[in-house]
Parts: sequence; structure tokens; C-alpha cells
Amino acid sequence: MQNFDESQALDGLRNLDSQAIGAVYDQYFPAVYRYVRYRLNDEQLAEDIASDVFMRLLEALQSMRGPQTNLKAWLLSTASHIVADHLRRAYRRPTEALSENQLDSAPAPHDEFDRREQARNFRQAYTQLTPEQQHVLALRFGQGFSLEETSSVLKKNVNAVKALQFRALAALQRSIGEVDHE
Repeated sequence: MQNFDESQALDGLRNLDSQAIGAVYDQYFPAVYRYVRYRLNDEQLAEDIASDVFMRLLEALQSMRGPQTNLKAWLLSTASHIVADHLRRAYRRPTEALSENQLDSAPAPHDEFDRREQARNFRQAYTQLTPEQQHVLALRFGQGFSLEETSSVLKKNVNAVKALQFRALAALQRSIGEVDHE
């Protein structure tokens, strides 16, 4: 897949060429999955949503509403919308997931407690960020996107992305700092 040509892939997608569809899936599924996994911290849900992104791509192509350029940005933008919808529904009906391996042989209980507490504090602080701030952090740190790639997905200039990232990290730091001092 090192010679992946996005414009050629887009032409193939428009013709609903099964080889082009397979090549696009192979090329971009890992990135879409990582993005969703970073945003939701749930492997199975991330897999389901990443698959749904590609189903929506096929539906958009069949109705002639598919991406015209920058396929990766279209896929990640679609993933972002699905994640936002999921989070909105989850907010209305909150649930608490139970760990399947609570009795595993793990580090000392107090170490595990500390690790979980830090993770819980981070998740709580992360949910306090705006969706746009969550999105930029997911792209930059979850996906490892460059500033330019992130600006393309967000449809913002690089300086706006830098400012958004800075504000998001500062908000996280303030929020986590407040938790530590309680």
C-alpha cells in the first residue's frame, strides 16, 4: 500500500470499483479506528463505529454525495460526527461499564487504585473540554497528526489549530490540577 494514490482511489470509489473500495478500507481503517478509539476508549465500540464510517462512505458514493477531494479528512470528519452522536446519546443515558478482569493478577491494589483514579480524573477532565478541543487532541495525540493534517481535517488554519490545542491542554491541566488539590 505504499504507492496509494488518493485521486486514483477516489475515481475508483466513484465507479464503485470493489478493488478501490478494498484499497481505501485497508489504507484508512486503522487511522479511523485509532481516532475513534482515542475519543471513546472502547475497543469494540471503536471497531463498530469505524466500520460504520465506511458503510456511510459507500452510501454517500451510491447517492453521489461522496468525497470529492481529501478522502482521509472526509472519513475522519464522518467519524467525528458519529462519535459526537454517540456521546450525545451516552450523555442522555449514562452507563457504568464493569471491568471483565477486576480480579486479574495486577499490580498492588493501591497502585492499581492510583492508576485508575488518575485515568478517571483525566477522562473527567477530558469530557469537560469542548467537542472541538476533544477533536483536536484526538487528532494530534491519538492519531499523531501533524498540525497541517489537523488543520485540514478541522478546516482551520495552522495557527488556529495551535491556539485550540494550547487552550485544550491548558484546560486539561487546570481541571486535573483542581482535582489534585481537593
